[in-house]
Amino acid sequence: MGDILVGTCSWTDPELVRSGWYPAGSRDAEGRLRHYASRFPVVEVDSAYYALPHERNSRLWVERTPEHFVFDVKAFAPLTGHPARRGALPRELRGASYDPRDAAFLDAVWARFAEGIEPLRRHGRLGGVLFQFPPWFRPGARAEAFLEECAGRTAGRPVAVEFRHPGWWREGRAEATAALLRRYGFAAVGVDMAQTLPSSVPPVTPVTSPRLSVVRFHGRSPSWGTGSKEDRFRYEYADHELEEWVPRLRSLAGSVERLHVLFNNCCGDAAVRAAARMRSLLERPVAASAFRTPRPAGRGGRPGPDGAR
Repeated sequence: MGDILVGTCSWTDPELVRSGWYPAGSRDAEGRLRHYASRFPVVEVDSAYYALPHERNSRLWVERTPEHFVFDVKAFAPLTGHPARRGALPRELRGASYDPRDAAFLDAVWARFAEGIEPLRRHGRLGGVLFQFPPWFRPGARAEAFLEECAGRTAGRPVAVEFRHPGWWREGRAEATAALLRRYGFAAVGVDMAQTLPSSVPPVTPVTSPRLSVVRFHGRSPSWGTGSKEDRFRYEYADHELEEWVPRLRSLAGSVERLHVLFNNCCGDAAVRAAARMRSLLERPVAASAFRTPRPAGRGGRPGPDGAR
């Protein structure tokens, strides 16, 4: 069975910092990361979505964490078709000709992104690069061409892909989507979220890379896609909601070298508490487990079987 690494999608979220989870004396940048890394073996660098990561920060992250600790880095917004604020761009890329679709602009952004995470890759601390595509990134020829371009630019780096358009994983399309990701060696990202919304992505977990699989727990707030960030991510996972995932996560871990389980319900300390609880559940002896078999997704957002429903 592959390693199961459980963590959260941020260690710097202001709500977490204010929650009191970090002890006194560990609330500066170095102290927070050292404390987090003493509790979990993996974290997602969410900030890289909003601004290009800096090589210096990546070096510091390596220095401040144990050798086994890894970082999943979210791709900078323009690399996945999202808009970015001009102020988030390097000064030389903020000119009047700024066009996020321009090939020269994207070449420069890709180069800066790769440079920023190079210390993580060089020291074996890059768990994966997360490409989280927007809801308007729908299945079709243009999207497939974009994925092919991403594969060319990320050769040699572990990549995980999360689709926010539900059409990628709906019945009749899921097998083709899985085959597309396998072609490029991309890991499919499974998600847990509310299943009662038009934008709900089915909780499928196909294995598309032998190296890595990722499951991200977004919470099951009915405000997903609307309202404030706090409304979208404010969710407390109940034990039974975590327990029903345990057999599936163990099954996934049996098919890959590493499984990353990341909690994105980053409101207060809800994510770190859910991650700690999930790790405890996964560490139980299998013979002593009495978990329910996952049921098909429906009202309440319970996970369905692996692959397409």
